[in-house]
Amino acid sequence: MTEKKDNAVPLQNALKIRARAKSKKPAFVRPESWRYDKFSPSWRRPRGLDNKIRRKIKGWPPGPSAGYMGPKLARGLHPSGYEEVLVHNLAEVHTIDPITQVARIAHTVGKKKRVQIIAEARKLQLTIVNAKEIKPPEEAKPEETAEAEAKKPEEKKVAPAKKTEKKPKGKKKAEKKPKKEAEK
Repeated sequence: MTEKKDNAVPLQNALKIRARAKSKKPAFVRPESWRYDKFSPSWRRPRGLDNKIRRKIKGWPPGPSAGYMGPKLARGLHPSGYEEVLVHNLAEVHTIDPITQVARIAHTVGKKKRVQIIAEARKLQLTIVNAKEIKPPEEAKPEETAEAEAKKPEEKKVAPAKKTEKKPKGKKKAEKKPKKEAEK
């Protein structure tokens, strides 16, 4: 616990420096993406011999380099200053250190397990970065369902409608007629 307090001031300074560096960093775009529509603006490393961005020619946009990196202390941290841990199930929730880490629920986790993970995290006083308020499914009591069914009037049963084949839209092609045999 003392490690977090001793490390708090340099970490806060590192987060501020990282935020400042990020604000000054340009948006790195793919070379020539502004010229050709076929190129998306997402960054691709220039590899050509004459490429101006690779050669860092004056007047051309900058490319990514180590100079834009933030402080080593703040790398990989959530903006809150905590380390993110990806959680897939309840067992992984118990491995999180609430002093230095926060949880992020994986996108593949379904609603049912997500509710259980959020409930368990609240018991352990953990922070979840991407927690949304999800109401747990209300379990119907057997007494209430029986009463509700008794009050409903009986519904008439209707035969399902027949499915009709959809005809293709467009021009109808003339059917090919068999060629007549040569005249006698």
